Amino acid sequence: MAKNMTEGKPIKLILQFAIPLLIGNILQQTYNLIDAALVGKILGEKALAAVGASSSVQFLVMGFCIGVCAGFGVPVAKSFGAGKLREMRKDIFNAIILVCGLAVILTTACAVLCPWILHMLSVPGDIYADACDYLLIIFLGIPFSLLYNFLASILRSIGDSRTPFIFLAVSTVLNIVLDLVCILVLGWGCAGAAIATVTAQGISGICCLVYIIRKVKILHLEKEARKTDRKSFAKMLVMGFPMGIQYSITAIGSMVMQSANNGLGSVCVSGFTAGMRIKQFAMCPFDAVATGVSVFAGQNLGAKKMDRVRKGIKQGIAISVLYGIAIGLVLIFGGRMLTLMFVDKEAVAVLDASAKYLRCLGCFYWAIGFLNVARMTVQGLGYPGRAIFSGVTEMIARIVVSLVFVPMYGFTAICFADQTAWVSACLYIIPMCIICVKSAEKSVLGSEKAIENNS
Repeated sequence: MAKNMTEGKPIKLILQFAIPLLIGNILQQTYNLIDAALVGKILGEKALAAVGASSSVQFLVMGFCIGVCAGFGVPVAKSFGAGKLREMRKDIFNAIILVCGLAVILTTACAVLCPWILHMLSVPGDIYADACDYLLIIFLGIPFSLLYNFLASILRSIGDSRTPFIFLAVSTVLNIVLDLVCILVLGWGCAGAAIATVTAQGISGICCLVYIIRKVKILHLEKEARKTDRKSFAKMLVMGFPMGIQYSITAIGSMVMQSANNGLGSVCVSGFTAGMRIKQFAMCPFDAVATGVSVFAGQNLGAKKMDRVRKGIKQGIAISVLYGIAIGLVLIFGGRMLTLMFVDKEAVAVLDASAKYLRCLGCFYWAIGFLNVARMTVQGLGYPGRAIFSGVTEMIARIVVSLVFVPMYGFTAICFADQTAWVSACLYIIPMCIICVKSAEKSVLGSEKAIENNS
């Protein structure tokens, strides 16, 4: 159901939007956790390392897909907030063309380059075969990922975060069942875990499509909207691809970090994999609140209500930072216990590595509260190019730590790479967010004065 966020208390609207999205993100991370847990517990430590050895490149590709789809949603949210439904539908049609082209190009390129990617990541020989099978299947599922994320982004842009969550919940349950069937019953190993994930994501995307066709008339594309339009096409490119690139730039630094960690041996790879799964799960609230603030800012910018934009940003940051402090304490004191989901208690070296990684992360989790909300706000206000540099900052920080300090300090340096990236990016994106809000405010005031002069 579409929801107008230009009226009512900002914090209430943001939380109403964010909670279904949060639960959906948790469910999505849950089946990632289940994949890793089943692989680690049933197939062993090396299989867990095989699944995690390419996690950074998965984040690179899937992050690009998610970023592009989120970017396509920004003009839709702005047009919806301004009541320009014809323009909104035209933008959606042109975005569909871009998504289809992207699906063909990315799937083909990634599948062909899969062996080269694993070689570049320095994947150990004893886990290479399983890692290759897992990654190739994930790449072949890229069209399903694009389908779900695009349709979910469009629904969220009109204020409906509940429906994507419901279908994601269904696919999560299905993924658990398929994991058990593919790994335990059929004995497909790491490839089975990948097949279960891709199948579940495809079903969630198809469910979103059927729902829109049957229930969401506001998104039905009339004949006049089903035409290519250079202006609309360019608008979607300008908004979508910089956001995709921003996600990818961040992931490049993670790839260098992963490669450096892979060179430390399978124990560090296993510990890092378990820690990363827990880290990603713990980040779900940050992403949900930041997306809520972004949509809120986009709709209210379209409605020219900048005072509401400011309130939404401040309240979103406050919630995120408080959560960051709380979850940081959990990771510091409970990281080792949480890692037992993935490996047996006898795997002492893996448990030690994961616990150390999570303990170091927990001390700096508050920084993500500032980083995610500020970055998503800059994107939601229509300045994706400015948000890219925060990703560049993260990338540079991770690369420096990986290339300079990992050879000197080993896994300890890996444990501080993310935090260095977060704090560095905050030093840029927080002042930039303030500048973008002021720029948007001047633009709104300028357009209002122009209307007054013409009338």
